[in-house]
Amino acid sequence: MRILVAYATTEGQTRKICRFVSDRLAGNGHTVELLNVADAEGLDAARFDAAVLAGSVHVGKLQPALIAFARAQAGALAERPTLFLQVSLAAAGQAPEDWEELRAIARESFDEAGWTPGRIEHVAGAFRFSEYDFFRTWAMRWIAAQQGQKVDPKSDREYTDWGALGAAVDDWARSAAEQR
Repeated sequence: MRILVAYATTEGQTRKICRFVSDRLAGNGHTVELLNVADAEGLDAARFDAAVLAGSVHVGKLQPALIAFARAQAGALAERPTLFLQVSLAAAGQAPEDWEELRAIARESFDEAGWTPGRIEHVAGAFRFSEYDFFRTWAMRWIAAQQGQKVDPKSDREYTDWGALGAAVDDWARSAAEQR
């Protein structure tokens, strides 16, 4: 299959996740195009057999560029198997209210885009202190403390479960191939 992997990223963890996904899909024999949605002008998603979109949650929202991309490509995306990877720190936890908020963010974002992904996977992100300014560092430390997490602002901390992500991508790709 020809698969588009399109993403928006703020600090880089979503890009890292999408590189992993692209490598995994290519390793399983698929042709993959990895693309930051900021560079997607003129792209026709209809030339792909399937698509993976990914974005990260910041202050309760996904990146506007990702929503704009999904809106622009909604017709083509609706006609093929799709997977949406929603990256967030909340996905690392077990709090039911956080999970309901993540589901609501996805619903609201894709209502705005006029497209519904075929499958949504929530992927735990990372604290990227090396990318934060003073104020973001302070805010992220506060968020971590609210969740009972101890973090070192001098080092990044990754929560992504690469094994679970790989299994989810493999499962989606098998299903997508059967749909084509």
